[in-house]
Amino acid sequence: MRVVVLGAGVIGVTSAYYLACAGHEVTVIERHAGAAQETSFANAGQLSTGYSTPWAAPGMPFKAIKWLLQKQGPLAIRLDGSWFQWQWMFQMLRHCNARSYAINKSRMLRLADYSRHCLRELRDATGITYEGRQQGTLQVFRTQQQFDQSARDIAVLREAGIAHTLLSARDLTTIEPALVTARVRLSGGLHLPDDETGDCRAFTLKLAQRAQDLGVQFQYQTEVTHLDVLGGRIHAVHTCAGVGRELRSARIVADTVVVALASFSASLLRDIVALPIYPVKGYSITAAVASELASPISTVLDETYKVAITRFDQRIRVGGMANIVGFNTALDMSKGQTLRRVLSDLFPQGAHLAGDDALWAGLRPMTPDGTPIVGPTAISGLWLNTGHGTLGWTMACGSASLIADLISSRPPAIAFADLALARYQC
Repeated sequence: MRVVVLGAGVIGVTSAYYLACAGHEVTVIERHAGAAQETSFANAGQLSTGYSTPWAAPGMPFKAIKWLLQKQGPLAIRLDGSWFQWQWMFQMLRHCNARSYAINKSRMLRLADYSRHCLRELRDATGITYEGRQQGTLQVFRTQQQFDQSARDIAVLREAGIAHTLLSARDLTTIEPALVTARVRLSGGLHLPDDETGDCRAFTLKLAQRAQDLGVQFQYQTEVTHLDVLGGRIHAVHTCAGVGRELRSARIVADTVVVALASFSASLLRDIVALPIYPVKGYSITAAVASELASPISTVLDETYKVAITRFDQRIRVGGMANIVGFNTALDMSKGQTLRRVLSDLFPQGAHLAGDDALWAGLRPMTPDGTPIVGPTAISGLWLNTGHGTLGWTMACGSASLIADLISSRPPAIAFADLALARYQC
């Protein structure tokens, strides 16, 4: 089958790889000069199965108001002048209840846990390396209220069979010894031992090369302009490649098209299918390790600021924040200050902090319920693998394996019907 994958981020590249392994003829279209140039470029580095949690949760509206009033809060909202922004935020608010939270979190955990197994199988089969570590995630709480509220998440983790341990403040250093130097008082933490870490960009670039070795064709610096849909079926992808006067238009015939364009999926498909995906800007900084003993071992999540600190080989990645500001990718230097503050609070001697040039921002493709959209559409031959929000790296291999099984008419390993776009059309 001739399959065209749109997008060469971690979702698009893993989709292409698994489809090629299934025996399909695969072409990947990417507007940048290489893979992993946008959302996958410098994300927080977490492969956090156990922390796969929807932002739409009970009490979130009140938390959001509090964060908006804080100078260094994790949330910022600026109206972009579109009705779609209002609609998306309203849909998200509708999911901020206990029933929806439990349903959405269970969906996310199912896909994330499957993805964890898929990544391990891929790593064993290929020997691919990406500065990965398999030493878990530690979520730390600064207040007793945060510690007490973790019971809700623990109940869902227990039901899903996800390994976890609730830790007292004195036990935190058994998981992350360098927290002994923390400048803030911590009330406890939640350890998820099966979570992993790694450089998403390094993984994506190496997997793209392996996909090429399997025969996948990558067309870089090529923009998708529109899709041919006739009689309720996808027929071709129209592209424009090159720069300036060297622009070349092309029509690529396809049996199947997989849209993995992250935040840009909705705009491409606007006149074909409506996708409830909105770009939520996140930030990261990357710093060199200053001291092995004073640095984190794996990933530490600060519940107060919603910031992740992740250890690579000789680098530390600090990522977080949620800016609902449309497609604005301009850097707000104050966000970098917040990330540095969290790093300094928890690991004050761990890293060499550089200047503002270390700051990066990317757009996360968020759905209102937090669950990605993976599966078919009403258009025959048009498939979606998008909307993973902050968990694209975590869910990439599982989503790609699932989409490859479905397209190949093979029985998937996990339940999948509630991951498709149809859940928003009921």
